[in-house]
Amino acid sequence: MMRYKGLIYAALFFITFILFTSAYVVDETEQVVITQFGKVVGDAVTTPGLNFKVPFIQKASYFPKNLQEWDGDPGQIPTKDKTFIWVDAFARWKVVDPIKYFQTVNNMTTAQGRLDDIIDPAVRNFITSYRLVESVRNSDRPMDTFESFDLSDNNANKNTDNKEQPQSHVSQYKIEVGRSEINKKIIAQAQPKLEAFGIELVDVKIKRINYVEKVRDAVYGRMIAERKQIAEKFRAEGKGEASNIRGDKEKELQLIKSQAYKAAQEIKGAADAKATEIYAAAYGVDPQFYSLMKTLDIYKTALDQSSTLVISTQSDFMKYFKRIGGE
Repeated sequence: MMRYKGLIYAALFFITFILFTSAYVVDETEQVVITQFGKVVGDAVTTPGLNFKVPFIQKASYFPKNLQEWDGDPGQIPTKDKTFIWVDAFARWKVVDPIKYFQTVNNMTTAQGRLDDIIDPAVRNFITSYRLVESVRNSDRPMDTFESFDLSDNNANKNTDNKEQPQSHVSQYKIEVGRSEINKKIIAQAQPKLEAFGIELVDVKIKRINYVEKVRDAVYGRMIAERKQIAEKFRAEGKGEASNIRGDKEKELQLIKSQAYKAAQEIKGAADAKATEIYAAAYGVDPQFYSLMKTLDIYKTALDQSSTLVISTQSDFMKYFKRIGGE
């Protein structure tokens, strides 16, 4: 009896071991290829769940089903307009045919190498086929910067209400393809070559574009010079506006002074006329008194301590003295 019980335990252990070695679980993010002595058996298992295989003879190889990333090495690439730039691209891919993938690349390291060999040349090919601006911009939509405003000499003719409207800015670049289309062309060139490996290239993007160091220094210098030129233009316009304001101020000041001088002269003229009228009324009462006062005024201005006057005693100039002497 004990012998039969041991056999039963051994049989149960053997059955459990066989079941354990023949069962395999497929996750939602995985797909499995079953091989027998290195050759693929049946179709790939892409549905998640519990599955079985022949133990010891068959082997389950797991491959990812979700998106995988590829990050290229930044490299120096010349554009069509002979500008050397650093380009850094990345891509997203996935295994769509696990059997082809198993038979060709078999693992992630080899797959990454194949992607390097296919995507990098495609990126280089299309970057060198177009101008730099095509790789940077998607369209020739004008950029909303202060440079979009009209900085020409026509700004001197401003409205009196100082309401300036920015004029429409037309981009100096004509975009024929654009960055997005270049990305699509890279995918279109690389995808047929990856189909042989059971790989689908989902997306390719240019992550970063930068000038090489020599070109970057030259570009920065040019940008600084352009900004200085714009700043100088603004300063010149400011100085011109300041001169206009000062001119208007001086003009207004001179107008105020002239009006004040005119008013003062009118007041003085009216006062002199009034004084003359009073003097005339006063002197008209006694003409002899008027003659005496005017003569005394002449004495006051014509005679002083240093004056020497030689006249005849019959002169009318001294007639009032003669009267005094006669009295």
